[in-house]
Amino acid sequence: MVNRHRGEIEVSLDGRTWKLCLTLGALAELESSLGTDGLSGLAQHLTSGRLTAGEMLKIIGAGLRGAGHTLTDDEIKEMQAEAGAVGYVQIVSQLLNATFGAEA
Repeated sequence: MVNRHRGEIEVSLDGRTWKLCLTLGALAELESSLGTDGLSGLAQHLTSGRLTAGEMLKIIGAGLRGAGHTLTDDEIKEMQAEAGAVGYVQIVSQLLNATFGAEA
């Protein structure tokens, strides 16, 4: 069961249910991998509406690892979302909304 007050969401990847959460560690991972300047710069970038597929992969990966899953980005990039590309966008949007309180 997910706790929305902690920013957790539940999604389906590869026909399996996964919990995702952008913890402080996951946000630090994203700051580094996306090359943003601090948390406010990260939030601005993530909510810009102009994310690349590679950035969405990093966001989903950070969310999975933040929820305690030990998956690499190479493993995650092989996973399939329900609804294809739209499904990945929905996952990222839900995760950012749970974290920052605004649709991305």
